[in-house]
Amino acid sequence: QVQLVESGGGLVQPGGSLRLSCAASGSIFRIFMAWYRQAPGKQRELVARITSGGTTNYADSVKGRFTISRDNAENTVYLEMNNMKPEDTAVYYCNIYGLSTNWGQGTQVTVSS
Repeated sequence: QVQLVESGGGLVQPGGSLRLSCAASGSIFRIFMAWYRQAPGKQRELVARITSGGTTNYADSVKGRFTISRDNAENTVYLEMNNMKPEDTAVYYCNIYGLSTNWGQGTQVTVSS
């Protein structure tokens, strides 16, 4: 099973942008991938997903602000986050869509002035 390492998190002001990366240890060419997040005291939730063919879907809370993409040659999945809000504060994880195990360490995103 591929191992996943998230990076790119940090502190950003409301309205700002961040780009998260998820590097896989092996090929993700045919794998349906997703980004999730978990805010303090809340359950992990699906943020965005992308099929092997590039079709994307988003949670209503991030639609129009976040963009998921993938580079199969680099075995990497990205999450571009724009016009960020304090409620986007969470630890962000990537994973194979629908898999409940194999979580990485995540990357902390904090939106605050």
